[in-house]
Amino acid sequence: MKIIYASMAIINEHKAIIQPLNPIWYQPCVPQMDMLRLDLIHPVISGNKWFKLKYNLETVLAEGYKNILTFGGAYSNHLVATAAVAKEYGVGSIGIIRGNYAKNNPTSTLDECRALGMRLLFVGWEEYARKTDDVWLKDLVAEFDTPYVIPEGGANEAGRRGAEDIAKLIPETYSHVCVSAGTGTTLIGLRNALPAAQKILGFVPMKEGSYIKDEIEPYLRVKENWQLFDEWHIGGFGKWNNKLLAFMNNFYRINNIPLDIIYTSKMMYGLDELLLGRHFPDYARILCIHTGGLQGNSSVQDFLSY
Repeated sequence: MKIIYASMAIINEHKAIIQPLNPIWYQPCVPQMDMLRLDLIHPVISGNKWFKLKYNLETVLAEGYKNILTFGGAYSNHLVATAAVAKEYGVGSIGIIRGNYAKNNPTSTLDECRALGMRLLFVGWEEYARKTDDVWLKDLVAEFDTPYVIPEGGANEAGRRGAEDIAKLIPETYSHVCVSAGTGTTLIGLRNALPAAQKILGFVPMKEGSYIKDEIEPYLRVKENWQLFDEWHIGGFGKWNNKLLAFMNNFYRINNIPLDIIYTSKMMYGLDELLLGRHFPDYARILCIHTGGLQGNSSVQDFLSY
């Protein structure tokens, strides 16, 4: 455990507090609604990203890898967090980017990855779809001098094990736990580690994103009491509109909590509609998990009040 203790020098998981939401936001629909502020543990390596990376990092350092190679889209917070972790520990990083469209018009996320020292390789969607293909991975490993490979979103055993650690921060008094779900890795860790009586709700920010159910189910030890919602993608992954921006500003005004444009804002937007539709039982005590990624707001910063 020596390496994990070293990691804690830059990441203090105890900074993650549970912050009560303003009752104006959720009453009279339910009696309690709070937020686990994982965004507070680090300005860049924040939220669930750290938890999915930390045991991968342990292997990188213990086995002397010189580079980390991972995958993501043009708005991937996972890529930024990986680049920051690698730089912090003197390890190189390579990002395989989905789609060639951002090669000449990079997003602020990709600019930040480059600033942190990550080498970017842009590939077409068809080629990117081979990200779990052993033959293609073998070629990539050979091309980049045998790096340690982390799947998109930290979706491996080490990532799932790290996500289970988030459950240690969650009291059993909550009846419902809500989290954004990109690859579903965090949801898997939570469902496996939390008591079966607590219901896990996953909010998918991709259009028709419920397909990740098939990717989640094989890794679940606790099979029941979880659900996915993909209705509030706002046009697709990384997409936003003025209504979402107004929602984010209003949420900040009421609760003094900044939301990110990619994940947590869409989850809270969906939760607001579920509350108004009286989706929850009267006794529901809800915990929402802020999964970080606030650096992704740089592209919309001029429209936000925080």
